[in-house]
Amino acid sequence: MINVAVVAGGDSGEAVISIKSAKVVAENIPADKYSVYVIEIKAFQWVYQHPQLGSIQVDKNDFSLTIGQQKVTFNVVFNAIHGTPGEDGKLTAYFEMLGLPVTSCSSIVSALTFNKAYCNHVVRNSGVLVSKSTHIFKHQDITPAEILDQIQLPCFVKPNQGGSSVGMSKVKSADELEPALVKAFAEDTEILIEEFVEGRELTIGVLKYQGKIMPFPITEVTSKKEFFDFEAKYNPALNSEVTPAQIPLSLTAEIQKTAVHLYEVLNLKGVVRFDFIHSIKGLYFLEVNTVPGLSNESIVPKQIRELGYSINQLFDMMLTEALSSK
Repeated sequence: MINVAVVAGGDSGEAVISIKSAKVVAENIPADKYSVYVIEIKAFQWVYQHPQLGSIQVDKNDFSLTIGQQKVTFNVVFNAIHGTPGEDGKLTAYFEMLGLPVTSCSSIVSALTFNKAYCNHVVRNSGVLVSKSTHIFKHQDITPAEILDQIQLPCFVKPNQGGSSVGMSKVKSADELEPALVKAFAEDTEILIEEFVEGRELTIGVLKYQGKIMPFPITEVTSKKEFFDFEAKYNPALNSEVTPAQIPLSLTAEIQKTAVHLYEVLNLKGVVRFDFIHSIKGLYFLEVNTVPGLSNESIVPKQIRELGYSINQLFDMMLTEALSSK
């Protein structure tokens, strides 16, 4: 049997979603091939909950467990941590030092893609449209008026390194900017301010398997709130997700081609999800999620089923890819 550590939790506002994702992962990894251990990570507490023995601490020297008289080591890590330290490369760097294969991107790629401003530069230089933005740091002495000299309203103010729209605001008037900055800086020491692009929000999962980059069916997302914030993302009553998106075949082809192009340009690995806005000016890149949600409410599981695969097959493919790259 192949021992799999499913890492979950983390130190961000997305920890609760990560736990849900990990539960789905653990329940659906093929049991005839893999032995699964869910490791919950919170700061320095790395714990496996044994059904009879209770909490067992992970030995961080070699990422192992001692259960009774038995030492359990792992063949592969399934990364289900959204946000830090799983999605920003910190935890992946640790596993790379141990020589343990992981289902998600390398530490360098994770660090780049998690930093929205830096990722946007790479995406823009690859020929894909990105909204005009400014990147500011907490220590900078910059006023809302100076920001509005660079950025037109409406705009989005968001933590530069974060997910699930935590700390994000849509600003429509000048007096709303200062509170939005305070809210975003409560989550991060650097923030990104982007001009609003009006259009349809379209998202697509992508997986590389056996040398082939596979784009998934596209989902159109609409929110009943001002934008697709944390509450709307995880409350079905506040959003609508249509898979496959009811869009022209030409737009489907463009999104899939762009997603495959960016997967290659960014040197991604495993399952990722790209978010785009299609406006009258063209297709705009919003962001890439290198550890997308895998809970029952999440988009990627719906897309993979639409593609004709079971969620069990998806997780097996991810683990197979990770093990083959060792």
